[in-house]
Amino acid sequence: MTVVQMIESCLTSKSTSFNEIPIVDIGPLLDGSDANSVARQIGHICENIGFLYIKNHGVPASLVQDVYRLAQDFFAQPFEVKNRLNIVNSGQTLRGYIPMYGENVDPTNTKDFKECFDFGRPEEAVSPFFGPNLMPEAHQEFKRVMDTYHATMLKLARKLISAIALSLDLPADYFEKLQKKPITIQRLLHYPPQFGDITLKEIGIGAHTDYGFLTILSQDANGGLQVQNRNGEWVSAPPVADTFIVNIGDLVQTFTNDRYISTMHRVINTSGVDRYSVPFFIDLDFDAVVDVVPTCSSAENPSKYPPYTSGQHKYKRFVDSYAHLQDVVIGG
Repeated sequence: MTVVQMIESCLTSKSTSFNEIPIVDIGPLLDGSDANSVARQIGHICENIGFLYIKNHGVPASLVQDVYRLAQDFFAQPFEVKNRLNIVNSGQTLRGYIPMYGENVDPTNTKDFKECFDFGRPEEAVSPFFGPNLMPEAHQEFKRVMDTYHATMLKLARKLISAIALSLDLPADYFEKLQKKPITIQRLLHYPPQFGDITLKEIGIGAHTDYGFLTILSQDANGGLQVQNRNGEWVSAPPVADTFIVNIGDLVQTFTNDRYISTMHRVINTSGVDRYSVPFFIDLDFDAVVDVVPTCSSAENPSKYPPYTSGQHKYKRFVDSYAHLQDVVIGG
C-alpha cells in the first residue's frame, strides 16, 4: 500500500461524486452581460461538487504576486518575531499569527503541519471576529497590500454570492441583508514540505469543510490541495494559472437544505518545497440567522436544520480547532 493509499483508507466522506473540478468563466457575471448563465453553471457545480475554478475574475496578477512575496517574507522571519503577533494576543478579534500546530481542523485525527496569518477589515471596537489587526508595525507595505487584497476579495465574493442567489431562483441581492458587516478572514498559509513516511497523524491540513459561506483561494504552483468525492476518493485540485478556486461552506449547505454541498478537503504537501496559499473567507453578519431559503424547502422537502446564528456557528468551530479557546466563553 502506498503512502497516499494508506492515508485515504482512513477517511470516508459524504461529499458529492466527481472526478475533476471544472473551470467557470465569470467575466459575464462581472460585466453584467450574462449573469444568469454564470449563475446556472455555478449552481450546477455547487449541487454536484462544491468546488470550482474561476477565470476572468478581474483581480490584477500584480496584486496577487505582491501578496505572495510579502507572505513568503513574513513566514521567513524568525519564530520569535512572528510570535509577537500570536492570535492569542488578539482577544475576541481572533486575528494574527498561528504557529505550527496552533490550529487543528480535524483534531481527533490530525495535527496540522502549517502556519498561518489571519487578518480582516480593521475595526476600533472589539467583538468576536472584529477589531484591530495585529500587523507588522515596521512594514507599511505589508499592511497596504493586504488591506487592498482583502477589499478586492470582498468585492469579488459579493459578486459570486449574487450568482449563488440567482442560481437558487432568488433575487441577486437576497443575501445582502445578512451581509451588511460580514465576518471575513483573509488568511496567509505556509505549508512546509513533508518527506518520508507520511501518515494521517500529521498532514498540511486535516480533512474539513469550511465553516462559513464562501471561500476564494489562491494557491501557488506547488499543489497539494485535495477534494473528497462521495465515493471517498481524493481528487486533486492542481494549480491552474490565472484562476482562483472557489468553494461553498457550511452556511450554504444549511441555506439550501443540503441541495448544495459543503465539500470535505485537505492539503498534503509532498512537492518537496514550501507551499503557500491565500484563502479569503466570507460568512454573514455575526448575528445573522441562517435558515433554509424558501426555494429549498416545501411540504414534501421540509427543512432539515433549525435556524442558528452565523457567528455562534463559526465560534463553535473555532473552539474545536484552537486549544487556547477551550476554556474561553465569548458572547455576542
